[in-house]
Amino acid sequence: MILVVDNYDSFTFNLVQALEAAGAKLLVRRNDAIDRAGIERLADAGGASGSPLRGVVVSPGPGSPERAGVSVEAIRVAAARSIPLLGVCLGHQSLAAAFGAAIVRAPTLVHGEATPVEHDGTGLLRGVPSPFAAGRYHSLCVYEATLPPELVVTARSADGVIMGLRHVVLPLEGVQFHPESVLTPEGPRILANFLALAGEGSAAALEELAGVDFATRGLVDAAEGTR
Repeated sequence: MILVVDNYDSFTFNLVQALEAAGAKLLVRRNDAIDRAGIERLADAGGASGSPLRGVVVSPGPGSPERAGVSVEAIRVAAARSIPLLGVCLGHQSLAAAFGAAIVRAPTLVHGEATPVEHDGTGLLRGVPSPFAAGRYHSLCVYEATLPPELVVTARSADGVIMGLRHVVLPLEGVQFHPESVLTPEGPRILANFLALAGEGSAAALEELAGVDFATRGLVDAAEGTR
């Protein structure tokens, strides 16, 4: 089972639909509908569902990490138990904040644009060409000078804004762009890599997810509120 922390964002629906299409079992909770203790119970025993918690996804959303409910605490639980984590947009910023990095205004507001992203080909970006087009909807970004040694940059925009982070030891990754957006044709591959890491979904469904872009699935872009 994968816990999806929903930061009140319309893109969460796209994430959920894409992950379920690959056979993942999901538990979706708004960021104020579950607390750290509840996440710890899921991690330790699967909660009422009885299913082990194999991964955590922290969704996009409005605002900043300190206003994202349980998002940062969810990341800390995942870190404490080595549970695979994917943070998207606000979730990516929350990953950085959980380890002490600062979130600042981005040099340029990007909303509903696809821009080239270069990356190192590791982790969730394995098998993805570099550069690739990524859909971006954000006005904030991670301030690189404040990154702790535990987090390394895996991807950047052409103007140097951090587009991806990975923990050096734990299975925790974040992407500033939106892999679930139709503006990110390589998004299915990235999500498939996460599901494979988490041990969720069927092999056939993962292969299909990695080979079909979201536009052909009829998933819609809805950009309200993302940061």
